Amino acid sequence: MKREDGESTAKAPARAIILRPEIRQRGVRPLTAASLEEAISLATGIGLNVVHAREVKVSKPRASTLFGEGVLEEAKGDADAYEAELLIVDGSLTPAQQRNLERAMDRKVLDRTGLILEVFGERARTREGVLQVSLAALSYQRTRLVRSWTHLERQRGGAGFTGGPGERQIELDRRIIDDQIDRIKKQLEEVRRTRAQHRSGRKRAEAPTIALVGYTNAGKSTLFNRLTGAGVLAADRLFATLDPTMRGIGLPSGRPAILSDTVGFIAELPTQLVEAFRATLEEVSEADVILHVHDLSNPDHAAQASDVRGVLAELGIETEDRILLDVYNKADAADPGERALVEAQIAVKGGAIVSAVTGQGVDGLMAEIDRLLAREASDVVLRVPCMEGEAIAWLHRVSFSVETEAAGDDLLLRVSLPKAEIDRFMKRWSEIAIVESASVRGSS
Repeated sequence: MKREDGESTAKAPARAIILRPEIRQRGVRPLTAASLEEAISLATGIGLNVVHAREVKVSKPRASTLFGEGVLEEAKGDADAYEAELLIVDGSLTPAQQRNLERAMDRKVLDRTGLILEVFGERARTREGVLQVSLAALSYQRTRLVRSWTHLERQRGGAGFTGGPGERQIELDRRIIDDQIDRIKKQLEEVRRTRAQHRSGRKRAEAPTIALVGYTNAGKSTLFNRLTGAGVLAADRLFATLDPTMRGIGLPSGRPAILSDTVGFIAELPTQLVEAFRATLEEVSEADVILHVHDLSNPDHAAQASDVRGVLAELGIETEDRILLDVYNKADAADPGERALVEAQIAVKGGAIVSAVTGQGVDGLMAEIDRLLAREASDVVLRVPCMEGEAIAWLHRVSFSVETEAAGDDLLLRVSLPKAEIDRFMKRWSEIAIVESASVRGSS
């Protein structure tokens, strides 16, 4: 927007400084150079102008402000010098710490959870995504209701008929938030039921589900687009994808499958967000195959992978009991030495190296997915009447392999498919006999 004299009247982006506390305590993940860059990317992703950012060593965190007086004085001087309106602390703050820091800094303070919530709030597009972000934000906001209202006198409750003290303002605010949380949870429960119905429909259609998981900005959406031909937003920014997307794909065996793209994970993912996005991530918990997408070009990809596994465990998804394939993406931008190390690791443990941008390795990835799905398949011979065209078409559509032999008015079909699908077939066509059944295949 411009004034009549031609000068722009657009508001300049808010100026922010970032402090990344390096807390030297046991059990805390060591800080890397990528951590501060990640915080900067989160902030600039929502239009903030990061004018200064640095790491701060914290050997003894203070209960009141996290940082010591010397750090606060220096940070206040930096904020004044850079004319910053906002201080971002790339770590967790208690409600009291946030309030005390705002008083000490004389400006707004945002911690890592609040920053990520801001990013999520800007990225969400679908009704489900907006509901999930709202739930997470309200849960976070509820914890921020520190006793800043204690100077207010108690009000009498209701019309005064019951007597006794009423509620303080903080209690009123908390009750309002609790009512909003309950309403959103009921709406999200409807989303869960709808998703469960959709999953049930996919199972009836005998289409296995493949879910993409990984650290944010690992290239999941670009890989999704490469495998499906879809036009999902794939931007080089953190949390470009929040709302889940599902598309059908054809495996090399000709068998159909459903590919699901999900929200990316991040280090120190706030508990509120894990809980709020549980409905979306149920698609991962129900998937037949999980593709863990790594950013091979990122020197911190091993630590990022550890963060992803931590969130999966928090969701109750035990990867040891599932088909999980490590997919190392961005091979075109990876360091040759690091790529060689990963290739040696894949030779022992399995996995795939791809470039979603160039398509390198994608065909091999699809073949590996097909192989993994077929690994638990059984070979059975079925005697199917020739008139049962629907049953024959079903077997051709879902089986990994089909061999046909004429037997009078019937056909003998040797098919290879998972036991669960054999059970589904026999329930639907109970009159068809199993002539021969082979043992389940091994993992080799």
